[in-house]
Amino acid sequence: MADMDKAIATQIGNIEKKTGKSLAQLSAAIAKCGKTKHGEIRGWLMETYGLGHGDANTLTHVVLKSDGTSAAKAAGASTDDVLNQIYSGKKEHQRPIHEKLMGAINGFGEFEIAPKKGYVSLRRKKQFAMLGPKTNDRFELGLNLKDDVKDPRVKAVPPGGMCQYVVPLTSADEVDAKLIAIVKRAYDAAG
Repeated sequence: MADMDKAIATQIGNIEKKTGKSLAQLSAAIAKCGKTKHGEIRGWLMETYGLGHGDANTLTHVVLKSDGTSAAKAAGASTDDVLNQIYSGKKEHQRPIHEKLMGAINGFGEFEIAPKKGYVSLRRKKQFAMLGPKTNDRFELGLNLKDDVKDPRVKAVPPGGMCQYVVPLTSADEVDAKLIAIVKRAYDAAG
């Protein structure tokens, strides 16, 4: 987690440079903005300071201490505990999809794993993938990849989101060599 803490600290430093405000000043502004929900605060930060979705989202998590890593630390939980919570109840059957993807991605090289409340973010210098249950019946793999992807399973996402593409999955059998090759392209591009 030290690498993830360093990555978040770097991102916060970049946000401070972009906005000309310290973290303390940004925290005070958020406290005074009248917004209380994560999405409202994120939107307000994007509108007020011109931050992108990812920066506004991270800043919101840091200020609210609401990301999975912070929540886990506060509760004394491990990354595995967070994963067990993500894949519990009606979403438990999706864990094999996660495990098959992670088994392949772990072979790519070094990267950071940042568990959030409902998904896992994977990053090198930049985030290259997000994975986790989208609904009780559907798993979603999000990919950050600038080039065009020629696979009918891979759906382009409108600009402004956390990823450029999503891949809905319902079974670990759908995780094949072609999909892993696309994930590897995202990994390489984040590098």
